[in-house]
Amino acid sequence: MKNIVLALSATTLLATAAFAQVTPGAGFINGWDYDQNGQVTVEEITERRGDIFVTFDADENGFLSAEEYVAFDEARAADQAGKTTQVQARANGPKPSVGMTLEFNDVDGDGRVSTEEFLAQSPAWFALLDTNADGVVTSDDFGRP
Repeated sequence: MKNIVLALSATTLLATAAFAQVTPGAGFINGWDYDQNGQVTVEEITERRGDIFVTFDADENGFLSAEEYVAFDEARAADQAGKTTQVQARANGPKPSVGMTLEFNDVDGDGRVSTEEFLAQSPAWFALLDTNADGVVTSDDFGRP
C-alpha cells in the first residue's frame, strides 16, 4: 500500500511539473498571483510592483534613478533569459515588457521614477498584459506553449 501511495505521489508531482511547463504564463502567474487563484488582478500587479520598487530603490529615497534602473533592467533580463513563452502583444501595440521600462514609468520625464509614478502606471501595464481585456491576467493572456 505504501508503494502505491508513493507511486501516486510521484505521478502527481510529475504531472504538476509538466503542467507548469506547458501552461502558458505559469511562471508569471506563480510570481504575481498573491492569492494563488490562477488569476492576476490589477491590485496584485500594483502590490507586486510596490515590492519590486522597494527592492531596486537601493538608496531608499523613494525614486528609481537611471543608475538604479540599470540594475532593474539587468535583473529583468536575467529573469527572462531562456524563457520562451511571452505575453502576446496586442496588434499594432507595444509589447507588454515595455511596462517595466524607465520610459514607460517616468511619467513626468525627469529621468527618474518615483514610487507614486511606478504604482500609478500599474493599471496601464495591466492593460498590456490583459490581452483579452477580461479584467484578469490568466494563462489565456499568454501565447501558446
